[in-house]
Amino acid sequence: MKNQDNTLAARCKRNNINLAIWTAAWLITMAIVAFGHKFLWDHNNTLSFVFIIVNVLAGIGMIIANIRYIKGLDEMQRKIHLEAMGVSLGVTIVAGLAYSMLDITNVISYDAEISHLVVITALSYMAGILINNLRYK
Repeated sequence: MKNQDNTLAARCKRNNINLAIWTAAWLITMAIVAFGHKFLWDHNNTLSFVFIIVNVLAGIGMIIANIRYIKGLDEMQRKIHLEAMGVSLGVTIVAGLAYSMLDITNVISYDAEISHLVVITALSYMAGILINNLRYK
């Protein structure tokens, strides 16, 4: 049993590191796309397109790493993450559509930005994990 626990711990650690690497790669390529066209390659659309493809490929790698990470968790942690993901999805859809309607109807004086939804998604997911960890411990 102890050997199995060590194997599980090693796999979890490996999955954590793998997820961190892919997330960092995705984040770095996102920054390169966001700022490179202005500061590195003077609005060259070909280079922008190439780096967007690299960013999408890094994003796919991050998704696969996230799936492996979730599959490597024990049943309780999977339940915690799954519930947090469900809440995060719901909050993002409801808030995102409401936010869009505020923009479309000109209730807000600025354009609705996707980056604001990314923040809402991240915060609701983190809150879901925290609340579920407290609830199930």
